[in-house]
Amino acid sequence: MPKRIMIIAGESSGDFHSASLIHALKTMDSDLEISGIGGERMRQAGAKIYVDISELSIIGFTGVLANLKKIKQAFSTVLSAIDAQAPDVCVLVDYPGFNLKLASELKKRKIPVIYYISPQIWAWWPGRIKTIKRLVDKMIVVFKFEEALYKEYGVDVSFVGHPLLDKAYPQISREDFLKKLGLSSHKQTIGLMPGSRRIEVERILPILLKSAKIIRQKLPQVQFALLKAPGLADNIFQAKIKKFDLPVVLCENQTYEFLNSCDFALVASGTATLETAIMQTPMAIVYNVSFLNWLIARMLIRLPFIGLVNVVAGKKIIPEFIQFQARPKSIAGCVLETLGSQEKLAKIKAELEKVRASLGTSGASERAAKLILNSLIS
Repeated sequence: MPKRIMIIAGESSGDFHSASLIHALKTMDSDLEISGIGGERMRQAGAKIYVDISELSIIGFTGVLANLKKIKQAFSTVLSAIDAQAPDVCVLVDYPGFNLKLASELKKRKIPVIYYISPQIWAWWPGRIKTIKRLVDKMIVVFKFEEALYKEYGVDVSFVGHPLLDKAYPQISREDFLKKLGLSSHKQTIGLMPGSRRIEVERILPILLKSAKIIRQKLPQVQFALLKAPGLADNIFQAKIKKFDLPVVLCENQTYEFLNSCDFALVASGTATLETAIMQTPMAIVYNVSFLNWLIARMLIRLPFIGLVNVVAGKKIIPEFIQFQARPKSIAGCVLETLGSQEKLAKIKAELEKVRASLGTSGASERAAKLILNSLIS
């Protein structure tokens, strides 16, 4: 009988990494039956999707409360599928609020649980590591410091490197890409990355555009490009850009070509900061959420910074403009000061190179797939 693997990814980044994992698994064993929760990337990779992540991609604690009914329905749907399919192993991808509760149900059913891409226990709710030790059979982590942390608590853990290393490289040159966008390769280019969800864009894009307006007053020759997340309508961005009377070119899907073309990027906090670091593009991190979400996060987060690139570096190598500090004048000042100093740019790039080196080597998805397949044999 073909082996059955269920993969549960509740967010866009999880869908992205899970798709790469599925490709690796299918390459090693084409007979595998893979299903779960995910999005279009997982579906295209060959997984049967029971719940689409568009129903679960929620921001902040208040977002969870507002969408509790959807989350409960998704949980019930996937639990029914587990009971019907009886998977040989279940792979949980990040999304801890949902996945750790699901792990408890899997434990009752004696279905092996592998966790790929760890919850951010190092940032908030560190007590979850005890829950993970009790419920999870194997942790597969993408950061070296996570391996050390789990080993300290006696959790069976393997570090495979970061899967972004297999994806983060441009397919065409900077010059060709800028020409394709109708931009000049002889001008400084600043990239705007306001996030992958509409609610992020609504809150963060106006801050980035105000900052861009100030920058352009000081550097009239600078040009701006905006990376639009797949699935978000152009008019969401165009309406805001028009309001600021600013020439901004939209780009979609070509993340690494985009980053390779930028002299500096303003990036919403999240996985995008790591992608920007891998591409060695100087950046500043900008983030803004509702006051209530910010207040709750302040009480829970134990780190002095929130940018993933800074977490991996173990220190603040990239400036962060979060919540009340996300002021356009301050952001613009940071960009102008950095672009005006070759010494500052060289220092940032040297730090980003260290971050990239700490992520391991390419082939993370293949190494993770091997560990999962080995669990089916043992």
